[in-house]
Amino acid sequence: MYLFLLPLHSLIRWLVLLSLAFAIYRAYRGWLGHKAYTRFDERARAIATTVAHIQLVAGLWLYFVSPIVSYFLHNFKEGVHERVIRFFGMEHITMMLIAITLITIGSAKAKRKTNDADKFKVMAIWFSIGLLIIFLSIPWSFSPFTSRPLFRAF
Repeated sequence: MYLFLLPLHSLIRWLVLLSLAFAIYRAYRGWLGHKAYTRFDERARAIATTVAHIQLVAGLWLYFVSPIVSYFLHNFKEGVHERVIRFFGMEHITMMLIAITLITIGSAKAKRKTNDADKFKVMAIWFSIGLLIIFLSIPWSFSPFTSRPLFRAF
């Protein structure tokens, strides 16, 4: 299961980044350009949030079958002092949960706003903060925290 979930989680990452970047683009475009909030903008918001939630489910599933996390949970005193083990056992999941929570809150708040400018503004701010946290928490191939490949094969 782990060998399937790991590349799946890696693949969905790109869908999250693309959908969030597009939704943020639409939000700033609408907010700063004083545009009308259309069904297309609503779909961009909903798709970005849904893809983020799918990634969350895949990530949580991966968390509970990961040998790295298992080692961290069973050897906490030693694991917390090892950068890679601590990153995946504690830091990555915590930051991603925060990011998805912010994206979810932003999505819900934007959906409830009645003014188009407010919808765009709320979406732009909350999604941007969520995306920033995601960028900082992904184990990029160039990350100082831990390094993983940009693409994983199934």
